[in-house]
Amino acid sequence: MKIHSSLVVKKALQTRCFSVSLINAQRAAPKAAMSRFDGNKTVPYEKLLSNLEIVRKRLGRPLTLSEKVLYSHLDKPESQEIIRGKSYLMLRPDRVAMQDATAQMAMLQFISGGIETVAVPSTIHCDHLIEAQTGNDEDLPRAKDINHEVYDFLSSASAKYGVGFWRPGSGIIHQIVLENYAFPGLLLIGTDSHTPNGGGLGGVCIGVGGADAVDVMAGLPWELKCPKVIGVRLTGEMSGWTSAKDVILKVAGELTVKGGTGAIVEYHGPGTESISCTGMGTICNMGAEIGATTSIFPYNDRMRRYLNATGRKDIGDAAEEYREQLLTPEEGCQYDQLLEINLSELEPLINGPYTPDLMTPVSQLAKRAKENGWPMEIKVGLIGSCTNSSYEDMERSASIARQALKHGIKAKSKFTITPGSEQVRATITRDGLAQSLHDIGGLVLANACGPCIGQWNRKDIKKGEKNTIVNSYNRNFTGRNDANPGTHAFVTSPEIVTALVLGGRLDFNPLTDPLTGANGEKFVLDPPTGRELPDRGFDPGEDTYQEPPKQDQRRDLRVDVDPASQRLQLLEPFDRWDGKDLEDMPVLMKIKGKCTTDHISAAGPWLKYRGHLDNISNNMFIGAINYENGEANKLKNRLTGKYEAVPDVARQYKAKGLPWVVIGDDNYGEGSSREHAALEPRHLGGRAIIVKSFARIHETNLKKQGMLPLTFNDPADYDKVQPDDTVSLLGLAELAPNKPVTCVLKHKDGSKETIQLNHSFNDQQIEWFKAGSALNRMADVFASEGRFTKKK
Repeated sequence: MKIHSSLVVKKALQTRCFSVSLINAQRAAPKAAMSRFDGNKTVPYEKLLSNLEIVRKRLGRPLTLSEKVLYSHLDKPESQEIIRGKSYLMLRPDRVAMQDATAQMAMLQFISGGIETVAVPSTIHCDHLIEAQTGNDEDLPRAKDINHEVYDFLSSASAKYGVGFWRPGSGIIHQIVLENYAFPGLLLIGTDSHTPNGGGLGGVCIGVGGADAVDVMAGLPWELKCPKVIGVRLTGEMSGWTSAKDVILKVAGELTVKGGTGAIVEYHGPGTESISCTGMGTICNMGAEIGATTSIFPYNDRMRRYLNATGRKDIGDAAEEYREQLLTPEEGCQYDQLLEINLSELEPLINGPYTPDLMTPVSQLAKRAKENGWPMEIKVGLIGSCTNSSYEDMERSASIARQALKHGIKAKSKFTITPGSEQVRATITRDGLAQSLHDIGGLVLANACGPCIGQWNRKDIKKGEKNTIVNSYNRNFTGRNDANPGTHAFVTSPEIVTALVLGGRLDFNPLTDPLTGANGEKFVLDPPTGRELPDRGFDPGEDTYQEPPKQDQRRDLRVDVDPASQRLQLLEPFDRWDGKDLEDMPVLMKIKGKCTTDHISAAGPWLKYRGHLDNISNNMFIGAINYENGEANKLKNRLTGKYEAVPDVARQYKAKGLPWVVIGDDNYGEGSSREHAALEPRHLGGRAIIVKSFARIHETNLKKQGMLPLTFNDPADYDKVQPDDTVSLLGLAELAPNKPVTCVLKHKDGSKETIQLNHSFNDQQIEWFKAGSALNRMADVFASEGRFTKKK
């Protein structure tokens, strides 16, 4: 891979012509419904082109693909300031998608706004609350029983407010979006960090917190800092063992977990033609692991084939008319950074453990595992998830399984398969792929996130026991899959996982090392093969979609929340800022090292409390490492002098009226989009988070909840803050864009140090802080406009 880091890098030659008039594209172009569920709403290509023509005349330069899609969705294209990395864009997304864990809080916030119906097409997908234990046949009914209160709430709220509802068993949100809702040129926001999966169909699909979703569902423009654009030029052609997963594993290894922060990753070049639509989705999906705002591919024939196969030929026909003007980059467009990957030279990779950017070629895995003391035996191999559960993924894996069966052998490790959707499950069952995987020892789990997000009731090891697992997921932070800090999780392609479970060890190289058949003869696996789409079309499987009633039929519907519920809790507005400086705040915790949203608000068993803010706040920071003693969930209570659990100390500070701060390191809040990681500190009395740098989504989530996300002007000042300091933030009445905040550290010995803190607030976001939250601010605006409706 070559990396060019200059701020102005000309895009490699494209056949797309900058001089083509956008207006010419509007010649009787076909109209298409946005989805089969949105027959009254069409793909808005004409409007997008009209907006884009205004922007192009203003900017007078060739545009990248992501710029074309974003800027064509501007709320005010004629006047919006557009400067990469600086401006805040006000955008009008086409739709909103929410998964069940985050949808609870999003809908609770939406309900508190008193709004009658959603303003844009929106959906909820039940995929996060299904725990993997014994397989789909038992796990899905168990989940429906255990989570019935939450599912009933989401179902009734969807019906009341006009939201499409995908019941448990439908599949993972990102697969459902790709199969039904994504289209070239789409702007979608989703309450999950892997929403960028839709970039595989040429859409700008961005992960956000629930408060952002509420804004869009309420009919407000959505704010996004104008992203920089990282270009990835692909040449050559994939073959053999190399897969689309290896492209993003390579990019993650080169850019690291924060290299894409504040940027969209835009793939282009002739190599894109050799990647299937679902393969492009895989690449975009895992772009979240480098902190990218989103990732996108230009519209091509592979996308058109997928649209046809999923019953959306009309969208493909319309997209074809707009391909050059809207859905591909323009010749001479400029990237802020350019990477080059020759797919013909790319080899299979495996990333991990403990971080998705630690890259190792499979050919070097044995050597590196031995050097680092990684457990050599592979306990479990897991394929599927939102990242790699397409028909093509499953068929390539099944081709490996069939070779094993031919030679009479089975997996030496436990092996699980997670279909991404009901459609994929039904189709691979019909075509015998699931049977081949089952016959080598595979266990088919429910169509849900499962072990990928920690919903895995794993019983083959003890807590703390060192072990190795390999998976085709996207994220492998400490304890991510099974809550065991001793688990070394490695991320790779599903076909490599399938091969590795046959060998059972990290020092088995599937490309070269022989296996021993049942007859004692040795054989080497042939490279995997697989069609990108099923020859007989997709089997839709069970119908799991709940369409919302017509608006005139929804007025008398009720959404009830039991006040005694332990899983759902109506929200109370956060306190408004009192106009005073925040003085003498104790440091609740100075965090050492990596602090992801998993560290701040753990998933796994805590998912059941996602709709109950007070209960889930009992997991706040329990995974973060305390700088003072190097331990998790154990810090000194400054009121008592005793070491206690983090949430308990925070609650005591709050009861005493003591607002507090947290100190953190680089890329604070990387990982999931979960806004609970911002809601919980706010709920338990936190007012500021001071770190070296933030991950994009989490910084925005903190702002939305009325917190102050601040960064050290000098990163070395992190070392000046002592765990027993008090912190004062001064001059808040003059808080303004680009104006640093003065911070006074008061040490235990009475001495003081003054440091400067930076922030990225704009004028509107400062109003969120003053109002106490973005939701409070929205209530103020709606009240002034008379937009509230009577709550039912």
